[in-house]
Amino acid sequence: MKYAAIANWADSDDPADAFPVSFMCASLEVSRSGYYDWRRRLPSRRDLDDAELSAEIREQYDQLPGRLGVRRVWAELTAQGWRVGRKRVWRLMRAAGLHGRTPWRWRPIDAPDLLGQQFDVEALDTVWAGDITYIDTVDGFCFLATVIDLASRKVVGWAIDQHMRTDLVTDALTQAIATRRPEPGLIFHSDRGTQFTSAEFTAFCEARGIRRSMGRRATCYDDAVAESFFATYKKELIHTRPWNGLTELRQATFLWIEGDYNRRWRHSHLGYLTPAEYELGYRTLTEIADPAA
Repeated sequence: MKYAAIANWADSDDPADAFPVSFMCASLEVSRSGYYDWRRRLPSRRDLDDAELSAEIREQYDQLPGRLGVRRVWAELTAQGWRVGRKRVWRLMRAAGLHGRTPWRWRPIDAPDLLGQQFDVEALDTVWAGDITYIDTVDGFCFLATVIDLASRKVVGWAIDQHMRTDLVTDALTQAIATRRPEPGLIFHSDRGTQFTSAEFTAFCEARGIRRSMGRRATCYDDAVAESFFATYKKELIHTRPWNGLTELRQATFLWIEGDYNRRWRHSHLGYLTPAEYELGYRTLTEIADPAA
């Protein structure tokens, strides 16, 4: 009985009720060693209370929506009449392996700048560049991702949709790979947007032998080819009329890229050749006008 009384005092949550074990043993004329032997043999009131509280914590954790953290479990217990501190709830939850859902932290996977603003490339399908732009329609924003061959300035892959997730970029690249079949070691250059620094995009490129290259932060010139294409696309097509939605925009974009831009648009960078003419092997306008020249 004396040992139980000492244990109740020792385990009290109220500091005003707590006394040193040595003082209580002396007052009740029992030995400290005998008291601690008794504590080792039998579960303490504190242990029994912890077991009951742990069961209640587990019940709340399993039944309430979400993955509750210490503060919300403590709040729920308090609302139900439990007098317990948050530190005790934290200790019991940790012992039971229960924890709240922590926010997922996105960590960008960067790549070096392999171009250094040097966009003059001779061989086809050795360096591609890509980016994303937005288009405002009656139904809301749509987003266009492109893949451009830096040698010919041809748009070799593109995708348009009402989202700008990573799979918009991988869809454009998948189209380009299917039509061009580049050799492993192809460089794909982009800015440092979240789509291009995601783990999903990194894994996509690694699985296909694509070397990632990224421009510097806050430097638009490091992705100048893609930006130049978007400026032309919006001036020549998008800003000419309002657009009702994705279906209409996708059809018009297909006709403009495949019919006008790749086959008929003359690039100053290519000596005013079209991408299609450049890929046929022409290097000057004179060669087209007089094939024997």
